[in-house]
Amino acid sequence: MTTKDTIQSYFNSLKEKQGWEAFLSEELSFTRFTSPIKRVAGRTAYLEATKRFYSMIKTLDIKSMVVDGEKACVLTRYELQPPGGPAFETHVAEVFEVRDGKIKSFDIYFDSAPFPK
Repeated sequence: MTTKDTIQSYFNSLKEKQGWEAFLSEELSFTRFTSPIKRVAGRTAYLEATKRFYSMIKTLDIKSMVVDGEKACVLTRYELQPPGGPAFETHVAEVFEVRDGKIKSFDIYFDSAPFPK
């Protein structure tokens, strides 16, 4: 599976709300580049740290994808629905490194202002 295939399959599974976790390496390294920067090591820790975000995804659109070997940058738009709150949208730059069909590292860049405090 190519890097593009892996990333596209990850997002397709995310849209379907099932099976996307299978694309994450056990050794996943995640960095969220907002203030403060947050780093998480390992698939299990990542899933725990991001379960709130993933549970709020109402829709997502891939706006653009650039792939260079094992690396990919994807510009996405998410519509998120927090429990008991109004839906809102956020635009995200997501940078991936893929090895052996699994996402080995994952960095995200976004404006945190629209997110509920």
